[in-house]
Amino acid sequence: MKTIVQQEVEIKPIAKKISVKVYWKKILKTGILTWLGLLLIWSIAARFSDPQFLPSPLATLQGAIELSKDGSLFIYMAYSFARVLAGWFLGNLIAIPLGLFIGSNRTIRALVEPLINFVRFIPPLAFITLFMLWFGIGEQSKIFLIMYATFFVVTINTLTGVLSISEDKIRSAKSMGATDLQVLRYVIIPAAIPFIFTGAKLAMGSSFMAIVGAEMVAANEGIGFMIWNARLYFQTDWIFVGLVVLGLMGFLMDRLFAWAGKKFLKRYNIVS
Repeated sequence: MKTIVQQEVEIKPIAKKISVKVYWKKILKTGILTWLGLLLIWSIAARFSDPQFLPSPLATLQGAIELSKDGSLFIYMAYSFARVLAGWFLGNLIAIPLGLFIGSNRTIRALVEPLINFVRFIPPLAFITLFMLWFGIGEQSKIFLIMYATFFVVTINTLTGVLSISEDKIRSAKSMGATDLQVLRYVIIPAAIPFIFTGAKLAMGSSFMAIVGAEMVAANEGIGFMIWNARLYFQTDWIFVGLVVLGLMGFLMDRLFAWAGKKFLKRYNIVS
């Protein structure tokens, strides 16, 4: 028979291999390797390109430091983030109840759904000029543009969530004496929440796309304005700073929203 010491000697290498595998799995989940790989490819491509055509990561970092010295970068970020957050929130506030109402009423759905499927294919940027005429060149036009970008994504996802509910569930609830309001509260809304969550998450991307276009055309501040203004001086590094900042802002907002979904909507099987 093997002694305890011999068994420990044999177990240690196996335990070490297992711990290394677990460690590497944790690293892979963080996505660090993906970011490092992207930076490596970017650096190599920039080395063989004109700096005015493709600045390196280091040049982009220097551009960010330059813009940060007078605080302008953070001011632009604050303006863009406030606009996106306001428009996205208001868009959700209107779209979710409307999607639930349209999905729950066949007559209304038959009347409204064709119109929704027509208008939703018109991109938000096509309305920039009209929104400036209707709401002025101030904050209202930009916020309404983001609301428009958010509205249809969330409405359609909410509508899809309502329509995915089995008719048997609704009939069962009504057979037990549930009113239409109780069916909406205890059957329809809980079943539609994962779809609503996904719609709101997708709408974030649409909101960032809309705000960049709006700020390029009608703004004196914001990341979109910064990118558009940088082209006048051929500051390609500033353009890349804007692109990276937009990506980071969207990524952090997405992660925060996903965390909130897991934290507060866990019972509804939110997958993010």
